[in-house]
Amino acid sequence: MPSLPFVRCPLARSIAALIPVTAVLVCATASAQEAVNNDTLVVVGTALKVDTPLVETPRPVSSVDREELETRNVQQLDETFRYRAGVLAGHYGSDNDTDWFKVRGFDQSTYQDGLRIYREGFYQWLPEPYGLERVEVFKGPSSILYGEAPPGGLINAVSKRPTDTPQGSVNFQLGNRNHRQVGIDTSGPAGESDDVRYRVVGMYKERDGDLDNTDNERYYFAPSLAVDFSEDTSVTFLASVQKDDGVPVNGFKLPYGSIQDTPFGRVSPQSNVSEPNYDRNKRTQWGLGYELRHDFNDTWAFEQDLRYSELDLELRSTYALSMVDDRRASRGLTLRDGKADSWTVDNRFVGNWYTERTENTLLVGVDYQNLGLKGQEGDDYAFGAPIDIFTPTYGNYTPFADEDLVERHIDKEQTGVYLQNQLRLDDRWVVLGGLRYDHAETENTNVTAGTTERSDDNQLSWSGGVMYLGENGINPYVSYTESFEPIAQSDSAGNLYDPREGRQWEAGVKYAPIGWDGYVTAAVFDLEESNTLVTSPAGFQVQEGERSSQGFELEGVGYVTDDLKVTAAYTYTDSRLEDDQRASLIPRHQASTWLDYAFTGGALNGVTLGGGVRYVGESVDGDTQVGSFTLADAMIGYAFAEGWQAQLNVNNLTDKEYVASCDYWCYFGESRSVIGSVSYRW
Repeated sequence: MPSLPFVRCPLARSIAALIPVTAVLVCATASAQEAVNNDTLVVVGTALKVDTPLVETPRPVSSVDREELETRNVQQLDETFRYRAGVLAGHYGSDNDTDWFKVRGFDQSTYQDGLRIYREGFYQWLPEPYGLERVEVFKGPSSILYGEAPPGGLINAVSKRPTDTPQGSVNFQLGNRNHRQVGIDTSGPAGESDDVRYRVVGMYKERDGDLDNTDNERYYFAPSLAVDFSEDTSVTFLASVQKDDGVPVNGFKLPYGSIQDTPFGRVSPQSNVSEPNYDRNKRTQWGLGYELRHDFNDTWAFEQDLRYSELDLELRSTYALSMVDDRRASRGLTLRDGKADSWTVDNRFVGNWYTERTENTLLVGVDYQNLGLKGQEGDDYAFGAPIDIFTPTYGNYTPFADEDLVERHIDKEQTGVYLQNQLRLDDRWVVLGGLRYDHAETENTNVTAGTTERSDDNQLSWSGGVMYLGENGINPYVSYTESFEPIAQSDSAGNLYDPREGRQWEAGVKYAPIGWDGYVTAAVFDLEESNTLVTSPAGFQVQEGERSSQGFELEGVGYVTDDLKVTAAYTYTDSRLEDDQRASLIPRHQASTWLDYAFTGGALNGVTLGGGVRYVGESVDGDTQVGSFTLADAMIGYAFAEGWQAQLNVNNLTDKEYVASCDYWCYFGESRSVIGSVSYRW
């Protein structure tokens, strides 16, 4: 959603068409490795923080790798999972200062390289897609291993890392909305030996926002270094710095003029009712950390991940608040100036041992998270004169006075101890169990008023699952998971929210046929959250009652032929509040299909075609219904010389005008995006 105050049957035929082409699901995770067995690609990784084939784990994980990020030319993190099940994105339109996801009907946490990225209030750390190797979504409560997280799941962005072999690329892009980008990525051994390896990723891009008079400029630089001290010990150092400077996209449209008719017609989706000459979003973020791996012997290993990060923010953000007559709306202002810094560290011991009938993996870990946020804030709910939403004119306002700012400090610490054991019996059964204890302390101080709110929370969480490994490659499973999430935010009265807690039951099946390159997954789930946050009729976030979500997901990714790759997904989600009212924003039905076809001979040799269709069903906001919509995307690529590739990507091919969702405000979906690129690899 754009920066805001914390206020917050054709389908049947489409589903039938999805089922035959859900050929495979290629699941990759934080340290994915590939092995070929019986001509089938087997991908293992660390969804459970231990190397395990994901088709043999009773947990749902989806992944988008580097190749797909480039094929679809993903520009923002929340574009990643447009063709995956269980994830809703784009419901607030195209934002230029925040990534927005809903997973299984809930907000999610974002991690980078397995460590928490803090996003408190408007202090949002934004991973740059150009610097990522892949992006993963862990569906359902994931607190057992990854600490605090909302019940819907978490997003994990995996950074590019040094490679054993020399390689590199340069990339140039031009597009509509004055899009310009140049990037470089080079990696390989630092000397004659491959014991020390480096990678340097750098990028510059700028683009106008999807609203009039908005824009953003970004600089990104990410060096990394991997060192093998011995056969048993290695360290990978990861660093990044990113600077954004622009005018934020405030896509808040009132129902009047967006989904409701007026005597003056509808407002333009690109209409901007903020103050472009006053609004600004300046963000500088940097992080430095490492990943340590040490093998004691054939049984035990120690792993440690650590990162320190800082984010400096200067934000002025004006938005429409309510109609005052049939043409004009009052406006509000959000102002934030401050800095957030955080330490995160995860320590774990991994043990593996075997008997004639069993394979056992034990994981014991301790993690620690520390967040400090200091800054000035101001909220004005009568900012300037009302503005004409049909023909806005700017400049009729008085800047926010410094003496009206509030100084706020938020300090948060959390320590978690976790234990997980995975037992494989007779190569037919996988039994997974885990527990976690968390202690979290949060202190929210209004320095100006001299008041402090404190919370001291303790939580014991459980998880478990059983899977049967069928001889025919069909692996059914059932699992139970819990989540725990302290909230370092305060309500409109300045009081801290209580921690959110989640519980989920899930049953599913993962299909991995021998000789077929890929996977198919299907799952049903029943998810509940207590102490949930909802948007009040006045537009503020309040904490009340419970929220539930039940649903079904079907997803597949893989090759139907040697030249044709298919990605397909279907999601059914019934998300409800405690009074049995449907939750805002969440559609019941989503479906998507993307096809990639590579010509490998003849006159079209070197040409790659791609295209997709995304369907999002109707959603609600109380008694207001938001209609469904269908969007088409396309790409064409051409390898025209050794190492050279040209590509054209078009999202929202028909430039369809639609309202993506409503939640007090309404949000138009992103307009057509056209980007051409040329790259060279060596």
